[in-house]
Amino acid sequence: MELYWKRNLYMLWLGLFFNHMAYTLSVPFFPIFLQNDLGLRSGLELWAGISISISFLISGLCAPFWGSLADIYGRKPMLIRSGVGLALAHFANFFVYDLFSFLLVRIFQGVMAGFSPASIALVGTNTPEKHVGYALGVISTSTAAGGIIGPLVGGVLSQWMGLRECFIASGVITLISALIVLVGVKEVHERQVGVRSSVIQDLKHAAGNPQLMRLFGLTLLISTSVLILEPLLTLYVVQIGGSLDKASLSSGIVFSAVGVATVIMGPRWGIIGGRIGYEKILFVGLIGGAIGNLLQLGVHNLIGFGILRFSYGLFFAAVYPALNALIVKHVASDFRGRAVSLNQSASQFGIVAGPLLGGILGGWIGIQFVFLITGTALLGAALAMKIKSSKQAQRKLAG
Repeated sequence: MELYWKRNLYMLWLGLFFNHMAYTLSVPFFPIFLQNDLGLRSGLELWAGISISISFLISGLCAPFWGSLADIYGRKPMLIRSGVGLALAHFANFFVYDLFSFLLVRIFQGVMAGFSPASIALVGTNTPEKHVGYALGVISTSTAAGGIIGPLVGGVLSQWMGLRECFIASGVITLISALIVLVGVKEVHERQVGVRSSVIQDLKHAAGNPQLMRLFGLTLLISTSVLILEPLLTLYVVQIGGSLDKASLSSGIVFSAVGVATVIMGPRWGIIGGRIGYEKILFVGLIGGAIGNLLQLGVHNLIGFGILRFSYGLFFAAVYPALNALIVKHVASDFRGRAVSLNQSASQFGIVAGPLLGGILGGWIGIQFVFLITGTALLGAALAMKIKSSKQAQRKLAG
């Protein structure tokens, strides 16, 4: 472990970067693919939301099965399995010409998912204890970096070759991520022995900690608020003046703006939170996210919208470091791993619900009103958090 942990970290960072880049290279442009290549004319927002959500839903259902196999055979085989499977799913999309087949491929993609949690788990189990915090901080930047490059590359490639060909590019890049793991990662694996606690037992334990449950609720709300716009942003770019033939490039830039802001400010918010308290920067992040969403109601040109999305990302980047730090703070050390897993489950529910809600609401009340609902929800969460912390402070003074 001492010999290989740095090499593993670098190799897994590259693998996860390429894997997430491949995903974001094509997924943001699903609405255009559904409309232009599959000939969908009605319910576009809804079907775009379903096509994104269904993969995450299946992924969440399959996660315990793959996790059990990882305990038996190791994380590296699961990474290779996921990388090859996801590549096949990307390639299969190239041959899809109807909505039903497209949804079947998305279900298969959900079954094969798991590259990211397996990477994080391998880093956590194959890094010396004194370096785990540093290693997990480094690996977390890989998905953000992939999320910046992916939409930009996808936007350029779709203009050059077409959206269908982007799936081939995604497949090739995903295979590269699997090859990096196969050649570059050395895992020290020991089969887990003893009785593992069930998810129900962990939930009962967490339910006895009201602060922790509130954090899980916030994670669910925040994941939903982020993903609710995924099936809508490309369509909104067209609505505010982007041409349909260049919509994928324009929306790719818009998608990447938030990722760039997150990479710039995410680590800085973590440092600031260590100085002034993570509750305070979580409040700042929620307020910034709320105002950023509400301001998007009044911006109707591409440049202004891109600048606003970047500014929103600068503040919203405070939210995830604060949530992770507060979860660690509010649980005993022997429950931290399970608390983080439960928090990931809450995030997964938001990832499933967000695109589905966005698709339904975008087609029903209009995309602009989705910004209004999201901004209002985040503002309400920030105010509720502020009121709760004020009451706790008053009780401490009274005591």
